[in-house]
Amino acid sequence: SGQLPVKMEILDMGKLLQQTLADMNVQIAQSSCTMKLAIPKTPMPVMADGLRLYRVFQNLLQNALRYSLEGSRIYLTLTEEAGRVVVRMKNTSSVELESTKDFTERFVRGDESRTDGGSGLGLSIAKSFTQACGGNLTVETDADLFTVTVSFQKAAELS
Repeated sequence: SGQLPVKMEILDMGKLLQQTLADMNVQIAQSSCTMKLAIPKTPMPVMADGLRLYRVFQNLLQNALRYSLEGSRIYLTLTEEAGRVVVRMKNTSSVELESTKDFTERFVRGDESRTDGGSGLGLSIAKSFTQACGGNLTVETDADLFTVTVSFQKAAELS
């Protein structure tokens, strides 16, 4: 509705990702998927709402764990590109994905025949939270490769 309150602060994207991964350790361990991480120790400061971004990455990880091909890998990388802090999550979907579908639209699901109770709102909410914090969230599909990119302008420094 455009009324999303945010508490903007400078935070380290790497630490936020590590915290999210630590909090989801049980789910990750119970999954058949292997996490492949490339998160540098160098601070990657961004201006954002830490709680909202935590929820974004929690949702993205839950989706990857739930909908990845059994026994496959989930890649999570953090880089700096042209003054932006960029997080990419890539996984191989358990079903072939439609290249024309906008997965960030409300009520859109990757597999319409699923009966797991998913509403199709997760990526739409993640995109809204990211945009409310001043960032961008995009989804790309190539056959069954699913890539989500979250990017923010790099902040000057951590306080």
